[in-house]
Amino acid sequence: MHDVLAAIGNTPLVRLTRLAAGTPHVAVYGKAEFLNPGGSVKDRPARAMILDGLARGLLRPGKTILEATSGNTGIADAMLGAALGFPVLLCLPANAGPGQRGFLKAFGAQLVLTSPLEGTDGAARRAREMVAAEPDRFFYPDQYANDENWRAHFTTTGPEIVRDTAGRVTHFVAGSGTSGTFVGTSRALKAAVPGVSCVWMQPSGPLHGFEGMKHYASTEIPAIYDATLADATLEIETEEAWEVTRRLAREEGLFVGPSSGGNVAAALRLAATLPKDREHVVVTILCDGGAKYLGERFWEG
Repeated sequence: MHDVLAAIGNTPLVRLTRLAAGTPHVAVYGKAEFLNPGGSVKDRPARAMILDGLARGLLRPGKTILEATSGNTGIADAMLGAALGFPVLLCLPANAGPGQRGFLKAFGAQLVLTSPLEGTDGAARRAREMVAAEPDRFFYPDQYANDENWRAHFTTTGPEIVRDTAGRVTHFVAGSGTSGTFVGTSRALKAAVPGVSCVWMQPSGPLHGFEGMKHYASTEIPAIYDATLADATLEIETEEAWEVTRRLAREEGLFVGPSSGGNVAAALRLAATLPKDREHVVVTILCDGGAKYLGERFWEG
């Protein structure tokens, strides 16, 4: 396996001691997915989908990797395409930030910009149109419908959490874009840890600042989503996520993006509701690093 592919995963759990100081009976951890070589949790499913394509002969020399993305999966695809020698073409909403575009261009990806009003749903529709028009040109992983997406987390992310908490994890909290992280990790945890609770974080409305996450009530539901896995749902406002993102940098030394802030905000809110007569271990996902978002106004708060 190429060294870059082998470097993906086995990210550490970081205890959030200052942000969770008000709930000493709850150990709150963030899984530092921003330490993956492509800078996000999306390295895991991108690797799994590309390796599956290679194994099945769907991705072979002369083909171009095509994907619809809001940013991080595209960055992972571009990184892996560069490492493996495949060109990468990405359908991306035109309102994607300059940070995301900069990362994609650095890896040599070509971009097709789609309507910002249609979000990632519009990008996915455009990708499907391109595949239909030139089926022999592209390998289209289709992260929203590819079971290798959630399986990547079932076989790596979930087992790593079980291992690194010595099976003591009591709650898992994560939001969803494709839903792969939540679905795969939740399935793995529920299979390994009796009584674990999996809590789904959702943006509070369709217009939000959670990079890479969907408000499911107002968008197409990914084919791989499994509604039976969430034991509870917590809705988080964008401003709360931004505040927690700033606090993660300034109080914990963790420079992450706003989706991480949303996940941690939900984990902290959950921790405040847990009974004090026993100890709890809450794990959430620090989805990506903060470098792509340096130009965003929320850092000024």
